[in-house]
Amino acid sequence: MEYRRLGKTGLQLSALSLGSWVSFSKQINDKAADELMGIAYDKGINFFDNAEVYALGESEKMMGRVLKKKKWDRTSYTVSSKVFWGWRGKANKPNQTGLSRKHVLEACHEALQRLQVDYIDLFFCHRPDKNTPIEETVWAMNHLIQQGKIMYWGTSEWSGVEIMEAHRVANKLQLIGPVMEQPQYNLFEREKIENEFLEIYKNVGLGTTIWSPLASGMLSGKYNDGIPKGSRFALEGFDWLKERWVMDEKVKKVRKLSELATKLGVSTASLSIAWCIKNTNVTTAILGASKKAQLLDNLKALDVVSLLTPDILEKLENIMKNKPKLPEY
Repeated sequence: MEYRRLGKTGLQLSALSLGSWVSFSKQINDKAADELMGIAYDKGINFFDNAEVYALGESEKMMGRVLKKKKWDRTSYTVSSKVFWGWRGKANKPNQTGLSRKHVLEACHEALQRLQVDYIDLFFCHRPDKNTPIEETVWAMNHLIQQGKIMYWGTSEWSGVEIMEAHRVANKLQLIGPVMEQPQYNLFEREKIENEFLEIYKNVGLGTTIWSPLASGMLSGKYNDGIPKGSRFALEGFDWLKERWVMDEKVKKVRKLSELATKLGVSTASLSIAWCIKNTNVTTAILGASKKAQLLDNLKALDVVSLLTPDILEKLENIMKNKPKLPEY
């Protein structure tokens, strides 16, 4: 396993990590989660990603049960949670969502209970809150760090402008600013990581824990000939994912990726993930495997990175034809 520093912090995360969105509680049970987390940990993964909203809190409870059973040295792994959506779904009342001081602190306390840990390593603002002053959110996160309840805080799906505003406020008030962002990044979604955040990497540093490196499984090639039964595109309530990704143009590109992967002697999934972590601005790519075979194949991406020569990267670009256009200076 390769380990990378989270932006300019001293924290090191495995280049591949394991997430729980969609899978934990919705696709897999405790036994499967225990097996997957065990394999991940044994292979060197030290970051497990979660959020209050995943399966309305049940995902964190499941991960918490596994962590308690495993009894791993707490200093040997990192775990995250995210605050914004709340966990009560449609039953959420005022102050049970957003980034107010009240919800940020209460969400942290609830996540600690569900995960059965004394502190959360990475705590993300799951979305920007247009109705809460950024000063209030920065203060709340700083307070949790001082209390030892979280180690680092960051953002998820924030714009570059919003991230820099948080830094401006933190610097002005002499508080701790965000050190990581969790954006979507894959061969289809490239703008933020490869363009929008470029100046942030240089100016303040930014760790990235990217999600959906396989575009919800699209880049694994398993949808090249339709939607398999039991896949996440077939799950009830996830039609929006299917509508976003299963388009003729995208399928055609993935088929070409699969042809290239076959020539390289690797899977389409491991090739797609390897492409993500080839980018040095990616701290870790969060895997969303729900089966042992999937996870083991995804982990092979670490070896596939060395196959991504300039020639192969050019072939990938010719297939995707979506490289972000950088600003001219």
